[in-house]
Amino acid sequence: MSRKAILFDLDGTLTDSGEGIINCAILALEHFGLPIPSREDLRVFVGPPLRDSFINHGVPADKAEEAIAVYRSRYIPIGKFENTPYPGIRELLDTLQKEGHKLYIATSKPEGMSKDILEHFGLAQYFTLICGATMDASRSTKEDVIAYLLEASGERENMIMVGDTKFDILGAKHHGIPAIGVSWGYGAVADMVEAGAAAIAHSAEELLQLLRK
Repeated sequence: MSRKAILFDLDGTLTDSGEGIINCAILALEHFGLPIPSREDLRVFVGPPLRDSFINHGVPADKAEEAIAVYRSRYIPIGKFENTPYPGIRELLDTLQKEGHKLYIATSKPEGMSKDILEHFGLAQYFTLICGATMDASRSTKEDVIAYLLEASGERENMIMVGDTKFDILGAKHHGIPAIGVSWGYGAVADMVEAGAAAIAHSAEELLQLLRK
């Protein structure tokens, strides 16, 4: 078994962050008097950059930063902890680390918030680097975050991405990195397959076996 550098998405892959993200998205949409979709429909806020999601839900482009500020007024103190690790994730990370793989976080969530969440759940210890977006959106897409991670880590060989949306698959593909999709998150399996996912895992145990190949 070769040792890999494994890049993990955070929201929808390691932790189920939907409750906090959706609660804060509702607050921001209410701020603008916009229609509030069902909580099921608001699941699309989990994963992609917030700016894009707010614009897609009727916030004028020139007001997107205001929407993000309203969102973060609740998310930073409360929403980021309305969150829980998925079953088997802690055991997965522990096993991979003991087997000698290097583990990284590549998320479009702001880096500081990502570190807070991972530390809160006792997961930060498993990662060599935690790489995320910047608060000013100068680094926001998955492609941007992975580019930043590659430069910071010096890693180039035997890498693989794990994520729950097509954005994870496409972001990795942009850098020539294969990706495994997970079905328990917030993206559609069909979209990940279409984007070029090398495989789809349906449990942490299945993901472990795929990563060992």
